[in-house]
Amino acid sequence: MIAFVSGPVAALAPDTAVVEVGGIGMAVQCAPNTLSTLRVGQHAKLATSLVVREDSLTLYGFADDDERQTFELLQTASGVGPRLAQAMLAVHSPDALRRAVATGDEKALTAVPGIGKKGAQKLLLEYKDRLGEPLGTGGPAIGKAVTAGWHDQLHAALIGLGYATREADEAVAAVTPQAETMESPQVGQLLKAALQTLNRTR
Repeated sequence: MIAFVSGPVAALAPDTAVVEVGGIGMAVQCAPNTLSTLRVGQHAKLATSLVVREDSLTLYGFADDDERQTFELLQTASGVGPRLAQAMLAVHSPDALRRAVATGDEKALTAVPGIGKKGAQKLLLEYKDRLGEPLGTGGPAIGKAVTAGWHDQLHAALIGLGYATREADEAVAAVTPQAETMESPQVGQLLKAALQTLNRTR
């Protein structure tokens, strides 16, 4: 089990960061809000979860241990694999997910690409005794401030979540007015708004 990786960021892609650890480049799958905090050449420490399949070993990276533990708990529900669990954490913070489950908030789960109304109802039941109570730590739900290049990061994040280029273009355009009102546009917050616009148009 690889609990974390620590080292300089060697490369960034829409859904992956490469972190150099002891001269080896470790490819780590990350949600857009985690990737938005990383910079090539800067030191990073990511909590990680190794997912083993017959034909692959995939390392998933997170901003902290709470995200990693939530990612692993999310996969204990039937039909939830690592990609869907990561998509949930791309839209909601761990505490927001705990709040959604505690309050039976279907809309919060249907905001995640790949989860419909029936799926949300089923997941709320399955997660009820697994995710625990909200910690109520406050603060922003997801993402850290990123002032430059938010358009490109948001667009890449949407493509990484499986949306078509045209859909990503439209979603970025839809949240641009909101971003312009922010002193420091937050990619995580804008991603959440963009996903809501996409769900309304589907």
